Amino acid sequence: MKHLFPILLIAALILTSCGQAPSLWGTYATPTSESFDPTPFIIPDTETATVSPTSPPLPTSTFTPTPTFSPPLTLTPRPTSQTAIESTLTPTFDVPAVLYYSQSGDWLPALAARFNVDPSEVRADAPLPETSLINPGTLLVIPDRITDKTTPNIQIIPDSELVFSATATDFNIASYIKNANGNLATYREYLGSTGWTTGPEAVQRVAFENSINPRLLLALLDYESRWVRGEPIDPLHADYPMGYQNLLYKGLFGQMVWAVNQLSIGYYGWRAGTITELRFRDGTKLRLDPRLNAGTVAIQYLFSQTHSQSQWAQIMDPNNGFPAFYTQMFGDPWARGDLVNPIFPPGLTQPQLALPFQPKVQWSYTGGPHGAWEHDGALAAIDFAPATDHGGCDPTPTWVTASAPGLIVRSENGIVVEDLDGDGYEQTGWNLLYLHIAAIDRVPVGTWVEKNDKIGHASCEGGIATGTHLHFARKFNGEWVAADGPIPFVLSGWIVHEGLLPYQGTLTRDDKKVIADPVGQAKSTIIRDTNDN
Repeated sequence: MKHLFPILLIAALILTSCGQAPSLWGTYATPTSESFDPTPFIIPDTETATVSPTSPPLPTSTFTPTPTFSPPLTLTPRPTSQTAIESTLTPTFDVPAVLYYSQSGDWLPALAARFNVDPSEVRADAPLPETSLINPGTLLVIPDRITDKTTPNIQIIPDSELVFSATATDFNIASYIKNANGNLATYREYLGSTGWTTGPEAVQRVAFENSINPRLLLALLDYESRWVRGEPIDPLHADYPMGYQNLLYKGLFGQMVWAVNQLSIGYYGWRAGTITELRFRDGTKLRLDPRLNAGTVAIQYLFSQTHSQSQWAQIMDPNNGFPAFYTQMFGDPWARGDLVNPIFPPGLTQPQLALPFQPKVQWSYTGGPHGAWEHDGALAAIDFAPATDHGGCDPTPTWVTASAPGLIVRSENGIVVEDLDGDGYEQTGWNLLYLHIAAIDRVPVGTWVEKNDKIGHASCEGGIATGTHLHFARKFNGEWVAADGPIPFVLSGWIVHEGLLPYQGTLTRDDKKVIADPVGQAKSTIIRDTNDN
């Protein structure tokens, strides 16, 4: 028994860990009949849904067949810029070379992984940055070392239609769902975090929390199970509207959470160079064409998780599959994307940010980088916990402070979002997420804050957490920005670095190092200097 007390003490002093349940909001269950609120949900009539009398046929319970459109939709595949050539810009490689024009979000390590080459083999007519983004449209010459069969080189959706970007700031989720007049308009689900939640409210919450385009969520629901413009096609899809059968993700909210995780794995994995192939439900594999964009890969990855390769090929058909379905439902995504692209403009750098707490107050770096919202996807978030003499979720008087000047555009359910460009939209420019902020003293929406102004107190509110802490992340133009990637996460001169696994990273400044530790040992202590920016 002499070793038991130290073990229990360590367990009691765990300061922080964000939840690993299906959602940060935790589990949800059906309430008793006494708690049901029968009051109907009223939606303003300001957005018109496109409901065609010649809607695509409904899918079966095992596979969504390729919809047939009447009249047929003919889409022009998005042009790509890579063709086989003999290189004239660089010495000859030992294999044929290809031309590739860089896309928004490309950086050298990820690009090399996608093309299966060493970073030193990627050539341009000017030196390429090794640790920052490559400017979009840069002409690159790359050896063609991929010999495996690849996915088609057809971009099906722009990145700005995958993330919750400026293309959807004028999209009224609730009104569209009301006018579509399908099952989603009247659906309700009981969530443990917020009680009875309507279908429109669930879509809006998932879209904002995960920064996923709401049009895409609705298109996926309608394509897989007809939930938006009709009724569930069978009892299976009534329980699993995204077609993923797993009791942990039963119901609309759980299914959307699962789908968002898959989209994020594909999207941010492509950004980081960690996803280069698809593995299908039938056990087959297919290399991803290296010229694709992150939004296209995200869609391809999602459908690969629930369909065989042959079924997936039908779904990806640009003229009869999901791309055409999406265009029929919401119009040309590329036309919208062209108005706001690129996600990352040339020369983008992070604005000056301070550590999000007051000087001369002891905090601990307790985890990071890890998932921005759900468990999977962009490793964009880091965790800090205030000093305390005990563990758990008790409130502390310690203040979380603004890292930079900005406008508070969201403040609810443990969440505070600060818009640094002040335009009132978290889908544009730089935005900061402060999560697990207690309701008491939390800064209200509409407040302009200066650097070091008070945001609120760290807590366990706003999701599953093992202890009081702050979960902190960056977004730009609606996309989560990796904490250790081509745009370094720098706070008061401290630079975030990944570890071997999520949550196990470090902070460095000059010759100093702080090591993430969930129990707040001395190696994780960080105290902001008075003169820190």
